[in-house]
Amino acid sequence: MNETEARVNRRKVLRGIVTSDKALKTRVVSVDHVIMHGVYGKTLRRVHKFYAHDENNESHIGDVVEIQSIRPMSALKRWRISRIVEKAVK
Repeated sequence: MNETEARVNRRKVLRGIVTSDKALKTRVVSVDHVIMHGVYGKTLRRVHKFYAHDENNESHIGDVVEIQSIRPMSALKRWRISRIVEKAVK
C-alpha cells in the first residue's frame, strides 16, 4: 500500500443532507448527531453544518450525501462530497 492509499483510508466520512446549494461548487451539508445528556440521560439531537466542495455541482437541496475530509480549500471548506447516496424527491 502506497502513501496515497493510506491517506485516503484515514479520512473521516460523514453522512448528511444538503441544506444549501446557492454557492458555486460549494454545498452546505447538515449532519445530525444524537447524544445523551450527562446528568439527566435525555437524548439530544445536535446539528452540525459543514461546507463541502462539489466540483460538478451535482448535488442539490435535500440530497443525502457522504462527505469526506480533505485539506483546507478555503476559509470554511474542509470537506468534499464523495458520493450522492440518495437524490431528493421533487
